[in-house]
Parts: sequence; structure tokens; C-alpha cells
Amino acid sequence: MRAMSKSVPRIVLDTNVALDLFVFRDRACERLKAALEQALVIAVVDEPCREEWQAVLSYPQFGLGEAARQQAMAAFDQAVSLLPPAAMTPRPDIKLPRCADPDDQKFLELALASGAQWLLSKDKAVLQLARRTAREGWFQILCPSAWEPPVP
Repeated sequence: MRAMSKSVPRIVLDTNVALDLFVFRDRACERLKAALEQALVIAVVDEPCREEWQAVLSYPQFGLGEAARQQAMAAFDQAVSLLPPAAMTPRPDIKLPRCADPDDQKFLELALASGAQWLLSKDKAVLQLARRTAREGWFQILCPSAWEPPVP
């Protein structure tokens, strides 16, 4: 897992973006990959989001063998910072919008509690909440192709 820096902005990747980045190597994620490698941003994850990532890698529709799953898990773990619960800032004063897909709510909660500036997703149910989270000043929700990395 990657070390944390308070001065580097945080970003949350939902599982589909992680698949595109670490399994499918989607060109839409090239800027994200470069920003992570250059430490322009720190991708953060908590245990529930990491567990979902590990479970999804075993889905038969991806056809990943054990070696490919292990490689994807290792690449993910090398690129992200696993936040312990103590590193999160609970915000009971803030009522996040509810995602239509309850399985995706954890990514919104992680973005808020971790102080992330961005949540990257391709999920329509998550992207529909972008206007609200930006208007409130909590974090931006973007698809990877629309995201611009910070200038060094």
C-alpha cells in the first residue's frame, strides 16, 4: 500500500474504474495512471471497498485466472492507500445523497470521510449525484475521461 501525504489530493476510484485501470488498461484511464505514478494524487480505499474489489475480480464474466487476479490485486494494493477507520473523519452533520445502487453508497461515504477531492466512476447512478456533491463543496464525481489531474 502507498504511503499517505497530507498535501497530495485524495481520489476515490469505484470498482469499475479500478477494473479499467488495473485489469483492462483502458486508455480513458491513462491520465489517472500517470497521476498516480507521479504521486499527483493519492487513491484511497477502505476495507469494504477493497473487499468489493477483491470479490469482483473473481466474477466469471471477467475470465481472470488466479495469476491475473493476483496481479490485479497487487497492482491495486501498490497504487492505493488503505485507510484505517481511525483515519476517516465521520461527518454526521452531512447527509449524503442516496445512490440508487446501495452497493455504490460506500464510495460516496469513503470520498466524504477521507476528504477526497474526487470520486471517479462510470456508474450512471453515481454520476447522477455529481451536481449535488459539487454544489455542496464535498467532492467532485467524474468519469475518468472527464477528470483532469492537478498541475504539479
